[in-house]
Amino acid sequence: MPNANRYPWEGSVDELRGALRGEVITAGEPGFDDARALWNASYDRTPGLIVRCANAQDVIAAVNFARTNNVSVAVRSGGHNVACTGSCDGGLMIDLSRMKGMGVDAQRRIARAEAGLTWGEFDRETQMFGLATTGGICSQTGIGGVTLGGGFGWLMRKYGLALDNILSMDVVTADGKLRKVTASEHADLFFGMRGSQSNLGIVTAFEYRLHAVGPTVLAGMVLHPLDRGREVLQFYRDYTSEAPEEMSAWAAMLTSPDGHRMLAILACYVGNPADGEKVLRPLRTFGPPVADMIQPMPYVRAQSLIDEAFPRGRFNYWKSSLLSVLDDRVIEILVSGFGHVASPYSSVLIEHLGGAMNRIAKGETAFPHRTAAYDVVIMPMWLDAAESPGHARWADDLWNAVQPFSTGGVYVNYLGNEGPERVRAAYGVNHERLAALKYKYDGTNLFRWNQNIPPSASGVT
Repeated sequence: MPNANRYPWEGSVDELRGALRGEVITAGEPGFDDARALWNASYDRTPGLIVRCANAQDVIAAVNFARTNNVSVAVRSGGHNVACTGSCDGGLMIDLSRMKGMGVDAQRRIARAEAGLTWGEFDRETQMFGLATTGGICSQTGIGGVTLGGGFGWLMRKYGLALDNILSMDVVTADGKLRKVTASEHADLFFGMRGSQSNLGIVTAFEYRLHAVGPTVLAGMVLHPLDRGREVLQFYRDYTSEAPEEMSAWAAMLTSPDGHRMLAILACYVGNPADGEKVLRPLRTFGPPVADMIQPMPYVRAQSLIDEAFPRGRFNYWKSSLLSVLDDRVIEILVSGFGHVASPYSSVLIEHLGGAMNRIAKGETAFPHRTAAYDVVIMPMWLDAAESPGHARWADDLWNAVQPFSTGGVYVNYLGNEGPERVRAAYGVNHERLAALKYKYDGTNLFRWNQNIPPSASGVT
């Protein structure tokens, strides 16, 4: 059991247990190590206690306990985060992963979903009615973390980011109050929660706008050898610059199972299948590719195509940057840099943005990067801890080489533990406004295990 001198709140834990429908787990108790396990093996964090919440009342009780006992709070939904901000050392981890209630109003095209759901679970429910909203393209990720940081996905060019589709949120703030947050109720929180992760509060449930999608989409990938990577990426840039909003295409440099370095273009077309065949034809014939795996498939399968590439328990280190254009010089840097990759599990991803996500003003949501055209994510992944410095150095060197072409911004969901200046880059022009909201709703920075925005009285009236 934790030492009482280290954890002065230990005597209050039994009282907390009695207030919950969920459970409290402390160090030394059965299940603690499994409960604190992280997706990214680069980190090993030991919370003082873990609260597995069953409902919003449990979240309120946990927040009140943390505030009363001056315990910092980390919030976990799916836990699939490269910086592992969903856990902490010595503080309280509030684990939402058992909160999986969901209902779909097919007539009004609205889903109410608790924050512990994964995208795979969410999509299976909505697809029963031929509906979906923008969600992460790895089905194992939690809806809470993805949505509150932005929400990139196959539908974003047609229907906006995941956070652009939020109609309301149930939010527990640092004072232990549960607030219904909409565009008209607590409008300042409605702005701030959409992009600032858990800085301002804990979302226990979302209401999302849904759209007619599927049940079948055209999706998959084409593969080219990396030695043709420059010309393929030039084609990819030209192709995506003309692509309709129903079409999302992301490029990835990776290593095939038989050890060959490849350039893949992953695609998903969510419009009329006949139109999709025409739109995809140039992508499928250029080169031609050495493999064409694009085919009609259920939307839920398209949402899980890359799941196996991101298993739990491997070492990860990500560096990313937003770009306004995919310059020939950037293409040269990335292809040349991937030629020196040391692990067969590492990859470099280029995401095409734009479309509906760019038609929203920078100040409408906390997510500010509305004019970026591409996102580059450098993702070394490896198995041996002793190799960590070399893999991180490869990513840093490649990322530094790209910086002259960056917008200066970074997508917060891809941000590692990179310091306060990079956090400022994630929130951009909205940082000062968010710091004032942090002061209003969490002046003691109770929620600080995240890409943290320190509270500031500047701008508070």
